[in-house]
Amino acid sequence: MKYWITMTLGLALVLPLQVVAQPATPFDLPPAELARAAIEQEPSVVKARYALEAAGHAGRRIAASPYEWSVGVDGQRRRYDTGGDSNEWAARIERPIRIGGKAELDRGLGDATERIARAELAQARHEAARALADLWVDWLAAIQARELAREQLGFAESSASAVAGRRKAGDASLLDLNAAQADAAEARRQFDAVQAQEAKAILRLRSRFPSLVMEPRSLSEPVELEMDEVQWRERVLAESDTLRIMQESLKRAELTADRARADRIPDPTVGIYTASEARRSERIVGVAVSIPLGGTYRKETMQEALKQVDVTRAELERQRKEIDLATAETINDARTALGRWRSAEQSAQMARENARLGQRGYAIGEGDLQALLLLRRQSVDAVGASLSSRIEALKARNRLLVDAHLIWGLADE
Repeated sequence: MKYWITMTLGLALVLPLQVVAQPATPFDLPPAELARAAIEQEPSVVKARYALEAAGHAGRRIAASPYEWSVGVDGQRRRYDTGGDSNEWAARIERPIRIGGKAELDRGLGDATERIARAELAQARHEAARALADLWVDWLAAIQARELAREQLGFAESSASAVAGRRKAGDASLLDLNAAQADAAEARRQFDAVQAQEAKAILRLRSRFPSLVMEPRSLSEPVELEMDEVQWRERVLAESDTLRIMQESLKRAELTADRARADRIPDPTVGIYTASEARRSERIVGVAVSIPLGGTYRKETMQEALKQVDVTRAELERQRKEIDLATAETINDARTALGRWRSAEQSAQMARENARLGQRGYAIGEGDLQALLLLRRQSVDAVGASLSSRIEALKARNRLLVDAHLIWGLADE
C-alpha cells in the first residue's frame, strides 16, 4: 500500500489517497529464478558487468591522481683555473600536489564513474528483460499459431474428403473437388509456414538466452491494467535506469565543472634537493617549489565544463519527456489492443463455430462448397486477428511491467 503525504496549513497529514494494486506476474512468462539466470548470462549484461569492474578501476585511478614522485640525479666535473678538478653531484625528489580541494573532487569523480557503470548494468538487465519477455511471447504465440493452423488444416482436409465422397456419389462437380483440394493444399502451406515461424522463434530465443529452460505454457488472456495512467507513468519514471544514468552523468558533469574551476589555480610542484660541490667542501640542502602560470587554456576548459553541465541537464530533461511519452503510448497500446482482442476473440469464436456447422452441413448434403470455403476463410482471418491482438496486448502489458520493475526482481537493482 502506498501513502501520499499532504501538507495542509503547516500540518503534516498522512492521507491514503489511493491503494495501488500490485500487478501479478503473468503466469505465461518464465518464473523469476529462471528469468534472472538467463538475463545474467545475456551478452550485453555480461559486457556491462565487465564494464562495471573496469569502471571501478577507473574510479580508483581518478581518485589516486596522475601525479607521481619524480627523482633526479645530476653529476658534473668542475676544473679550476688554479688547477685541480672537483667531482660534483646533485640529487632531488619532487612531486606535484593537489590543492584547493581537488583531491576530494577527484574522489567524487571516481565514485560518479562507478555509479554510472552500475546504472548502465541495470539498464542492460532491463533491456535484456524486455527482449526476453517479447521473444518468449513470440515463441508461445508461434506454438498457438501452429495449433490453430493444424486445426484449420484438419477442417480443410475433412472438407476435401467430404467433397471427394460427394463426387463419387455424383453430387459434386470436378470443379468443386479441385477447389476443395486446392483449399486443403493452401491450408497445408499455411501450416508449414507457421511451423517455420515457430522454428525461427525458438532460434531467436535460444540465440539470445541459450541457458533459458524453455517450458511451453499457454498464452494468458489479456487483462485490464491494474494501475491508472498517472501511476504507471510515475512508476516508470521513478524506476527508469536511463534516467538514473543521466542523473549520475549530470552529477559527474557538475563535479567536472567544479574540478575545472578549481584547476584555474595550478597545482604546485614541491621537492627537496641536495648537492655536493667544491671538492666536497660545500653541501647544499634546499626546498624547491614551482607553479605554472595559468592562462586562457584553463579558463576555456572551465567554461567548456560549465556548458557541458547545461548540455547534460537538457539531455536529462529530453530523456525524461521521451520516456514519459513512450510510457503513455504503451499504456494506450495495451488498452486499445485489449479492446481489439475482445472484439476479435468474440468474432473468432463465432467464425469457428460457423465453419464447423458449415462443414457438418456439407457432409450431410446441405449447403454448397463455396459457402463452406468462405466460412473457413472467415474463420482463418478471425482467428488470426484474435491471436495478433492478443500478442499486442500481452507485449504492451509486459513492457509496462518490465519498465516499472514489477517483475523478475528488477526493482532490487
